[in-house]
Amino acid sequence: MSKVAFLLASGFEDSEMKVPYDGVTGAGHQADIIGLKQGEKLVGKKGEAVYTADKAIADVQAGDYDAVVIPGGSSPENLRLDSEILRFVKEADGTGKPIAAICHGPQILISAELLKGRTVTSYPPLQDDVVNAGAQFKDEEVVVDGNFITSRTPKDEPAFVREILKALQQSEPSR
Repeated sequence: MSKVAFLLASGFEDSEMKVPYDGVTGAGHQADIIGLKQGEKLVGKKGEAVYTADKAIADVQAGDYDAVVIPGGSSPENLRLDSEILRFVKEADGTGKPIAAICHGPQILISAELLKGRTVTSYPPLQDDVVNAGAQFKDEEVVVDGNFITSRTPKDEPAFVREILKALQQSEPSR
């Protein structure tokens, strides 16, 4: 099974973390919650979901994971200026690993300068930011462009999780 990195800070949209995390782990994949500090308590913006960072971003390499998931809410805004987060996402993209970002998640892809020439979706008010970063914006429940999987809002979570699981299945090494 695959090993998936969830990049997380407090203020995440509760369901945008819980639904993909439960979908990935429920399908038998391993998931690590990666924050700025190992052991840090991370609380969703509605207070309905609370997680603890399994690892600190400074202590992990993209090569240790098969995919990256970036939940939305305020979490991406709290992570996007961290150089280690940007390093990790750039490394993952450089090796073609699936990177899934929902809602405000593409903010990290913008800061990592990874959107030029890509087609993505996001929380609709970020459309101008996405376009200014060089991407084509599509207002669809899920957009898959190469190794990028993007979705807009919690109502799109079923399609988001479906595409993450499909990408994990396709990228799994044969055993």
